[in-house]
Amino acid sequence: MNIKMIWANLAVEDLERTGKFYEALGFRPNGHNNSEELRSFFMGENNFIIHFFVKEQLEVALKGSLADTRQGNEVIFSLSAESEEEVREWVSKVDNAGGTIFAPPEKWGKGFNLGFSDPDGHKFNVLYWPK
Repeated sequence: MNIKMIWANLAVEDLERTGKFYEALGFRPNGHNNSEELRSFFMGENNFIIHFFVKEQLEVALKGSLADTRQGNEVIFSLSAESEEEVREWVSKVDNAGGTIFAPPEKWGKGFNLGFSDPDGHKFNVLYWPK
């Protein structure tokens, strides 16, 4: 088996809000994958793709209900940072975009990170790990 690509599919309540949130964070829209049921963004230098589907659409595809990300955890996506200062800069970026900081910037091992969630509760951390 030769897997050429991997991407994530997440459920959201409001596609317009989701689109505005990720654009405000500076992620690049994946233009040909935007519709009334989907918003899609490229993330990182390798263009990892995250598709955000209307919740009902994803439930049909998965043939079942989805986890409530505001009550529990599903996965955490890690975003790399170049410095501790860059990690700190994400706080205002996330706040201004309408996200929630669930773990303020702090030392973590020999690194430095913070945790945030988008308006639907999907979790990310921003991590600086010195060489």
